[in-house]
Amino acid sequence: MSIPQSDSPKGLVYAIAAYGLWGFLPIYMKALAHLPAAEIIAHRILWSLPIAAAVLLWQGRAAEVGQALRQPRLLAMGALTAMLISVNWLIYVWAIANDQAMDAALGYYINPLFSVLLGATLLGERLSRGQFAAIALAATAVIILTAQAGSLPLVAIGLTLSWGFYAYCKKSLPLGPNQGFTLEVLLLAPLAAGFLIWQAVQGQSHFTSGGWAQTLLLLGCGPVTAIPLLFYANGAKLIRLSTIGILQYIAPTMIFLCAVLIFGEPFDGARLVAFPLIWAALAIYSVTLLRQAGQRRRDRRDLAARRMQ
Repeated sequence: MSIPQSDSPKGLVYAIAAYGLWGFLPIYMKALAHLPAAEIIAHRILWSLPIAAAVLLWQGRAAEVGQALRQPRLLAMGALTAMLISVNWLIYVWAIANDQAMDAALGYYINPLFSVLLGATLLGERLSRGQFAAIALAATAVIILTAQAGSLPLVAIGLTLSWGFYAYCKKSLPLGPNQGFTLEVLLLAPLAAGFLIWQAVQGQSHFTSGGWAQTLLLLGCGPVTAIPLLFYANGAKLIRLSTIGILQYIAPTMIFLCAVLIFGEPFDGARLVAFPLIWAALAIYSVTLLRQAGQRRRDRRDLAARRMQ
């Protein structure tokens, strides 16, 4: 897949829609906060599968998933990414239900900086001074939060690690984003279905026991999971990496605002210091990202000019 050199309006709409939907997701999950997180995740997996499969059938790409199921290496890679994304979902749902949406926002704020650190440690990529400063500021923020609470912000760190390694491993999966997501939910679906059946046998299922509104919310876990991911997958192909790097702050910012303005979580103490440090780190990271993108564009123009001479 070629890297886009400019932002298409269609791609921007897809990407902004994806991040916006992720930003509103805490409100949806808060409506299900009285249910076990594992049950919600099982419904997210199970009802995502028909949507993902329908998209692939419409695109005529379903055979690629069938081929992946017959290749042990692809199957193992898909199982790893499936495990990582399910852990991420579980931590996120638990955090929203237990009034830790602000820590969830923190985790997704830190994630792009963690991805840069992964690239440096696992791929040998060199850190610029700006990137190094941004990572140092983020680490300082985590230290401040840890010092106040007496323990690590486990929700934030768990979300950062699970999503960061998911994105890293996903790059190595030789499947398109839609095919990869379908493979993941296909592998997780038997576990999800088995868990829900076991709940029903034990008389602990909430699928039809809480009224039609709760049933519809559980059914809706599929669309609210699959649609933003599919929007993102298609938008990312049509806009520049630097644009994605800036737009990705939409979701954690909306989660943060939900935590403070809607859920009434406290924004005081160490958080008053830690979050501005994170925002400063992301500002430095964004400036570095834009400068690098500008330098690449200048290098391409210079190369094209030399070829014309």
